[in-house]
Amino acid sequence: MRGFLRAAAIAVLVLLAVAVIGVSVTIGWRPFLGPKTRALTDRKFEATLERLKRGTYVAEHLAACTDCHTPFETAPGSSENMLHKKGSGQIFPLPGFPGTLVAPNITPDSETGVGKWTDDELARAIREGVDREGHTLFPMMPYSHYRGMSDEDVASVVVYLRSLPAIKNALPATVVNFPVKYLVRSAPEPVTGEVHPDMSTPVSRGQYLVMMAACSDCHTPMKRGQPVRGLEFAGGRVFEEATGKVASANITADPVTGIGNYTEETFIKVLRTGYVGTRQLNPLMPWQFYSGLTDEDLKAMYAYLKTVPAVSHRVDNSKPMTLCKKCGQVHGGGDEN
Repeated sequence: MRGFLRAAAIAVLVLLAVAVIGVSVTIGWRPFLGPKTRALTDRKFEATLERLKRGTYVAEHLAACTDCHTPFETAPGSSENMLHKKGSGQIFPLPGFPGTLVAPNITPDSETGVGKWTDDELARAIREGVDREGHTLFPMMPYSHYRGMSDEDVASVVVYLRSLPAIKNALPATVVNFPVKYLVRSAPEPVTGEVHPDMSTPVSRGQYLVMMAACSDCHTPMKRGQPVRGLEFAGGRVFEEATGKVASANITADPVTGIGNYTEETFIKVLRTGYVGTRQLNPLMPWQFYSGLTDEDLKAMYAYLKTVPAVSHRVDNSKPMTLCKKCGQVHGGGDEN
């Protein structure tokens, strides 16, 4: 009997060791321990006119914060934001999402918004993906990109948020189902040092701007929630709208399937007007926000995108949706790859 108990104990220890090793080399312990966080500080950002102007520019045109955090009109066929409710949040109707995704109220309302948040709590949420209670923000909020946001830009965005009219709009909390609710805990990363991006050349400046606009998130195909490597910016990520499914465009420098044949003037015109020649961009592409970017910034973004490796990947929403062997998605013109 004693030998049996000893063998059973050894078997349990072996199983535990295997489990510990398995977790360590696969998902890691972060899903069980919670997100990485840093200690909050009492820093406060001075509300200068320069910061308010820059914060408005970043939040309304570059990062397009108000695109996600403002409810949309419910009139059939309308895609215009309800500007009188700017920043008051909305529930995202995302078919297939494992739970309920909510872009919270980011106006200064003290009960339903961020009026009681400190400046550093807001900065941490924006760049590090952790709310004031230390909970993980779902990474549809592109804090993995905003982690590289300059210290001055994050200060300016916080000043901008403080300037919004306080709107009382109570919303439910985001609910993410098991097991995704645990897996996303690995996404946040603390910003512990100063962040001063390289802006010395048009290309380096453009890289910063493209990162802040999170262009790669929409323009890179996804498989099992992860971007397909080697197809960065090559389009083919599929989104489901009320009118049906639509795939993002290839914006690499490929001259046939991407934007390699665009001139600087063409690129600016597309983002100013929402038209590629006579073809109108799908409303899912928030060109209305990017149209407010300066010529200098749009030229820098174009300069950077021209350096992105060209990928031949045809995406054509005017054609039937078929399986694409290159990206593994079903999108328009997929069978031509």
